Amino acid sequence: METVEVHLDEPPFVANVGVGVHGPAGHTDVFHLPDLWQLHLYRYAAELTVGGTPHAVHPGRISLVPPATTVRYRYRGRSEHLYAHLRLPATGRPRALPVMQDAGRELAALSALMLSAVAAWPSTPARATAEVWTVLWRVAHLAPPAHEAGPHPAVTAAIAHIESHLADPLTVPAVARAAGVSHNHLTRLFRVATGDTVVAYIRRRRLERARHLLRESTLSIPAIAASVGIPDLQALNKACRRELGASPRAVRAGGA
Repeated sequence: METVEVHLDEPPFVANVGVGVHGPAGHTDVFHLPDLWQLHLYRYAAELTVGGTPHAVHPGRISLVPPATTVRYRYRGRSEHLYAHLRLPATGRPRALPVMQDAGRELAALSALMLSAVAAWPSTPARATAEVWTVLWRVAHLAPPAHEAGPHPAVTAAIAHIESHLADPLTVPAVARAAGVSHNHLTRLFRVATGDTVVAYIRRRRLERARHLLRESTLSIPAIAASVGIPDLQALNKACRRELGASPRAVRAGGA
């Protein structure tokens, strides 16, 4: 077994979180959890077989094993890992994740999240569940399958810059500098990754945020215009009519 299919659109049910200790009673353990997934963040070296497939365990690796799957560990002495036993939802977008992978640069963050979950369990199970759910999402993005490869890092950096500066004047050259690439290179990468130009993306995200604030908040319309980087009410009115098909007041009233 090399990969497993998981659904992460809803939080898991966490049955237990803790620090597992193996090895003192023997060098081999063979077991399965009939109804629960096993999430392990390893601090030791060992050999693991999952459903007949061997995997090397070493510090900094993380595994996700589905229910009713037999695992065989061969230890080299006392061995500790951070673990969560959980149920995952059966609906939502399926994601294929490796059974075993390296945490890499995420190791410190994943360790901190797992330790926070351990500290919260069992007195605050909702907090523990939130920490474990975050771990699962971060694990899901450690090494996406090739057919689901994420956008170029420059596009990710550009989008992050745009999202955090929607209230400010934004130009393509400035976004490109923040992303560490040239204007023309970002334009090409952005089109491939999103299907939009950088300018069209900025315009769309400003109007999406404006619509959200118009519909869900009591902020004044001038304040909303300023918060999404639209310079005045006339410009906001024109943009709303063009992109949303209604004036800001009509959007606020539920017309778009």
